[in-house]
Amino acid sequence: MTSDLAAKKCEPCEGGTAPLTTSEAQAYMEQTPAWQLITDDPHKINRDLQFKDFVEAMKFVNRVADVAEEEGHHPNLYISWNKVNLELYTHSIGGLSVNDFIMAAKIDALEGGGD
Repeated sequence: MTSDLAAKKCEPCEGGTAPLTTSEAQAYMEQTPAWQLITDDPHKINRDLQFKDFVEAMKFVNRVADVAEEEGHHPNLYISWNKVNLELYTHSIGGLSVNDFIMAAKIDALEGGGD
């Protein structure tokens, strides 16, 4: 099931934009339940996925890269053989924005999402 967030488009954030508060982020987490909210400074969202092997993990990472380029919003990616860790936050504002949850929903909508 695709969330409403997956249908939205990321919008550029400027440095003066305030990051989401913890309670605002928690409300978006309801639409991206596969992700974890990390409340360190800065706030981030994180997701771990596991695949059959390295090749499948890389195919998924390449699909994520295509979506990230389309949206102009890029996750931090950590790859270890058949595992992929994705981390999202908006670097320019030093925390979470709606764009992070849009990207999370778009990543969740990718076929073959692992797990």
